[in-house]
This record gives sequence, structure tokens and C-alpha cells, in this order.
Amino acid sequence: MVVPGSQHAEDKMYHPPEGLQKDAHVPDFRCYLELYKKSIEEPDVFWKEVASDFYWKKPPTGQILQYNFDVTKGNIYVKCMEGATTNMCYNVLDRNVNDKNLGERVAFYWEGNSPDHHMAITYSQLLGQVCRCANVLKQMGVRKGDRVAIYLPMIPELVYTMLACTRIGAVHSIVFAGFSSESLCERILDSQCSILVTADGVHRGEKLINLKQIADEQCEPESCCISCVGRSPVVFPVVQTPWDAACDVCWEEVMGQVSEQCEPEWLDAEDPLFILYTSGSTGKPKGVLHTVAGYLLYTSLTFKCVFDHQPDDVYWCTADIGWITGHSYITYGPLANGATSILVIEGIPVHPHVGRFWEVIEKYRVTKFYTAPTAIRLLMKYGKEPLQKYDLSSLRILGTVGEPINPEAWHWYYEVVGQKRCPVVDTFWQTETVSTFPFFGVDPTILNEHGEELEGEAEGYLVFRQPWPGIMRTVYGNQERFENTYFKKFPGFYVTGDGCRRDRDGYYWITGRIDDMINVSGHLLSTAEIESALTEHGAVAEAAVVSRPHTVKGECLYCFVTLKDCREFNRTLVDELKRQVREKIGPIATPDFIQNAPGLPKTRSGKIMRRVLRQIARNEKDLGDLSTLADPKVVEVLFSQRWETAA
Repeated sequence: MVVPGSQHAEDKMYHPPEGLQKDAHVPDFRCYLELYKKSIEEPDVFWKEVASDFYWKKPPTGQILQYNFDVTKGNIYVKCMEGATTNMCYNVLDRNVNDKNLGERVAFYWEGNSPDHHMAITYSQLLGQVCRCANVLKQMGVRKGDRVAIYLPMIPELVYTMLACTRIGAVHSIVFAGFSSESLCERILDSQCSILVTADGVHRGEKLINLKQIADEQCEPESCCISCVGRSPVVFPVVQTPWDAACDVCWEEVMGQVSEQCEPEWLDAEDPLFILYTSGSTGKPKGVLHTVAGYLLYTSLTFKCVFDHQPDDVYWCTADIGWITGHSYITYGPLANGATSILVIEGIPVHPHVGRFWEVIEKYRVTKFYTAPTAIRLLMKYGKEPLQKYDLSSLRILGTVGEPINPEAWHWYYEVVGQKRCPVVDTFWQTETVSTFPFFGVDPTILNEHGEELEGEAEGYLVFRQPWPGIMRTVYGNQERFENTYFKKFPGFYVTGDGCRRDRDGYYWITGRIDDMINVSGHLLSTAEIESALTEHGAVAEAAVVSRPHTVKGECLYCFVTLKDCREFNRTLVDELKRQVREKIGPIATPDFIQNAPGLPKTRSGKIMRRVLRQIARNEKDLGDLSTLADPKVVEVLFSQRWETAA
């Protein structure tokens, strides 16, 4: 692993301990290169071997991967395992219970908002509950291909429902349980869901969220769907739940009336598995569609190899299942490998005390811990002391996901949490910063603005020459948007939307979204590098950099900085920050504007909404969809302080 943060960053290598390498699935770089070469040069052979671990009702009839990435040659498409039939739920549950005798293995240790609420769920118990839920959905008229909206917190019922959908061939559309009623309704209507599964309410920290009330605010029965509502006295407080007997059904009542047996629906490999909405650059969410076979193969292999899953592992991903990380690395990837995972209700890392993360790790002897840079930076503020109360010696591998991680946070994670003995891994699902080599089947290259491939050390646009099994298939109901977003800019390549630098050793550094690559006077600058330079100043806790039109340069740099406690924002500090960026990167990267930002606009998962920051920098008041913002008041504050900066 190579980590930035010093003048000779690329000379600083972090090697995994020998004991960890001994039984690893990919023990060394030589092994990686052999497997990678096979995955690129013999993809059919490679993916057939991966597929042999799973059950197929019918085998594929043609090539494993077929595709067209060139919009000038026709419609864009990707097909994986065409002709095969299978079932995702059967492969992640029945196969483990019946074929591998893992029925008594714990699939999930669940922890509620309060440490007093917890339970263990075995694979056999999970299978039984999933079958019950599948039978409930069938009784409610759900059939293969129907869409089911799920608006639940991080409780076992969320996993039951999504797997029940996959069992009967329904397509789940999970909406993060922090989204507004407008955002929920928009997603339900766009994907034409017939059923909504939700809960009465949930506590996040000390705050009570009335989910059913939120769902009812804009989702009128005649415009949306039937609701199946859960009430769990162990999890939730008693709340006044709005109820309409004409369309609302009580989860506990119907679950108790059905069988624990449900035959799976055998699906074509390219049948849709789920739709997950992600924010678009225009502010209108887009429904990313994934399919059955490809997602099974890719999430199972990435989980197995990236986290080096071993049979005795206890794995914890702190993400919410409402995001792609949760789909991949809480549900499908771990279950496909027969893993034991921690499922913790989404809340606050420091509730009910600052040691909650470390308490859970000690309690369950967690071996693989996977969290977001935002959580790491939050916990850094409390220093080393909270960790020293807990035994973290069980940890073997650390993971980071969801956003760029700055060097200071990486080093703290590696040195303090991992005690300098745990490798730090990352997964790239088009929103993360990584420094690594491509995963198996992934064939990247770097292009300049003119679409020309760059060799050796280079920086430009990250693109891919060919698909891998888990690549998205389309934007639900809008193939044109899918092609325009990912394929139109450089025909023949899949464009992720990320900028990238390849160093002299061949490492790929994902430097930030293309939208965050700023062209200043003909120089392509990475906002991630500028942000890293700003946060190295002792007064800065967090920074975000966006572009602003400039009459001479084309674009200029507009920086938002959040200061550490008791630090004052003044002209002296602004001059120091500009000087620091000049010294770290060069004069061309000197910020034109630096604005004090008491807070930054973030989603509830902690991602900075740079689209909003760009509009603030340009004084554009039409901000589009803000339903994903954790704190909308932040925007008002930033607009009010903008005048002092760039009026």
C-alpha cells in the first residue's frame, strides 16, 4: 500500500504482516499479477471458475461477457452468463444451509441504537424469515419483475425483505431511511413500486424518526402503493403510527400467518436484481440497475479477495444498506461467502458514548472493520484515549470507503486503530479514492481531454476498456441518460466520472470526480490534492474545493474550509492557506477564494454535496433536489457568508 502525505510519498510502502499473507487468497503481488492477467486475457475461463462455486439451474450458453461500449456502433449493453438461470437468494442462503452445513453459523450479530438491544441470527433462522417474508409479498400480489420499495432502518427486517424480493424475482429499490418523504415518493413513482415496506419509527442517537409518518406525507395510496409496516417493541419506542386499513398491513400479523418454506423463482442471468437511486449531476436521482448473475459473481469475489475473508472472521461494515456499499458488503458479498457479520442500526458513531465502535469490536472480536473517512475523522477528534479502554487486538484488516481519505486520517486509522499491523483496503464503486492496482477483470486506462490514451506516468480521465460482471446495466427507464452519462464523452470506453493519476510504479490514484477536476489556465487540477494541502494546516478540520468561472483563467478555485475549535477565520489565515497550497502543489493551484464554512453540505452518509458548493460559489440559488442533505440549514449559512468572500 502507498499513502500520500509527504514529499516522497510514493517511496513510503506499507506491507502486510507475514502471518496475514500465509493463508491469504491473494498472498503476494506475483499471485495478483497471474490472476489479473488471466482475468483480462481469458475472461471466460476466469469467471467460469468463480461461477463454479455457485448453483446454476441452467448453465450459460455463450460467452461469459458480451458487450458494446461504443455509442457509434449501436445501443450500449452488457451481458453476463447469458442463457444461465439461477437465484441470488438460493445461492447466499440455501446453498450455505443445505450444501455447506452452515445453518447454525451466525449470519448477523445485530446491535440496536442502544447497546441493550442485540440479537444473533443464524443462517437457518435467516432463511426461515426470508421465506416467510417472500410468502407475504406473494400473498400481496408481488410477482417476478415487480418493484418493491424498502424504507427501513438497519434492522434484520431490512435484510429479510431485500432477500425475499430476490427469492421471488421481485426487484427491490431500497431508499435510505433518512431521506425525506418527497425523495421517497419520487423514487417510488419513478420505479413504479407496488409495495412499500417500512417501519413505524427508529431512534438515531437521541432523535426519534417517525418513518411511517414521513412515508405518508407525500405518498398518497392512490399515487403510490400498499404499505407493509413493522412494529418491533425491542427496537422502536411506542409512537403514534398513522394507519389506513385500506392500504396498510401490519408486518408482525402477516409474518405469523405464513410458512417458512418458499421455493425460489429461477431467474435469467440478466434479469434485474435491484434498482438503487443515486444523485445525478443535475440533481435528479438516477435509478442504477444491477442484474442477478453479474452482481453475485462480482460482490462475492471482491468481498472474498479484498477483505481476504476467512472462515473464522467476524466482519463489520458500518455503512447503511441503503447505499451501494451496504448492498455489496453487508448483504450480498458476505452472505455469498458464508460470512458472519455485524449489523448495527444506523446512527451516530459516538452514541451513546465515544467508544461505541471500539466497544462493538471488542464485544464480538471483530477481525475485519470497514468504515468511512468521515467517521474516522470524527473519532480522531476524541484522540487515542477512548480506544485505550478496549481490546482491539482481534482486528486483522481495516477498510475505508465512500469518499476520499486524507493522509492524516489514513495514518491515524492505520497507526492508532490498527496499531500498525492491519493493512488498510479500499473498494472503488465510483465514489471513493484509492491508490492501487485494478481488480480482476477491470481493464483501466487514462485518457486526455481529446480521448487519447496516455502511457506511463500520467493524469487525466479514468476510463475502462471492457466490462466486469458487476458493472451497472442501465439507468432504470432511461437508457439515453445511461449512455450520455457514461459512454458519450469517449466512445468505446466506460467513463466513471473520475479523474486519475498513474504513478511511476503503475499505481492508479483516483484523484476525484471529473466534475472536481478543474481546468485552470489549461492546467487540470485535482480538487482532492488541493483539499489535502488545505487540511494539512493546523487550523483546518475539513476542506472542499470547487470551480468558479473566471474571465481570464476559464475556471478558478473556490475553497470552503471548516476550522478546528477556537480557531479564527481572518485575512492572516487566508494568506497562510494560499501560501500552503502554493508550496504544496504550485502557484497555479493558488485559491482565488477561501470561504469560512462552519459546516459543509453533506448527505446523511457523510458525502459532501459538491454540486451544491459549486452553485454557492457561483451564487446560483436554484439548487435542485436537496432531500439527501443531512442539514439543509448549512446551505443558508454558506450563502450568507459568501458575500463577504466573493460578492
